[in-house]
Amino acid sequence: MGHPIMFDDADPILVQVRSRALALPEATEKVAHGRPTFRCGKMFAMYGGARKGETRVRLDNALLFIPDPGEREALVQDGRFFVPAYVGAYGWLGIDLADDRDWAEVTELLDASFRQIAPKRAIAVLDG
Repeated sequence: MGHPIMFDDADPILVQVRSRALALPEATEKVAHGRPTFRCGKMFAMYGGARKGETRVRLDNALLFIPDPGEREALVQDGRFFVPAYVGAYGWLGIDLADDRDWAEVTELLDASFRQIAPKRAIAVLDG
């Protein structure tokens, strides 16, 4: 038995996240654990989640991502960002887009996360 679907394809925030994530070279979308995930081989973003220690409180409009290591500490200090359940132990962070939608920043976060996992050929296409 799989996880229940915990998103709506018509969600306008998801539509914006999806368009930005799938614009990255070789990026694909796969539903995992009931949520949309974005991958380039490995997962670089997930839409929806929960804060670490608060798994019963769903944040359906959260973007979970892998921050650039050089920016992680600054993001952790910014109250808009949180350590997500499950993937937070691997360095991931999240931001709840229900409250804050700076699309230029979201695009930058997706780009930085993508660069953490993408193969060199995909990064070369992105930079080319």
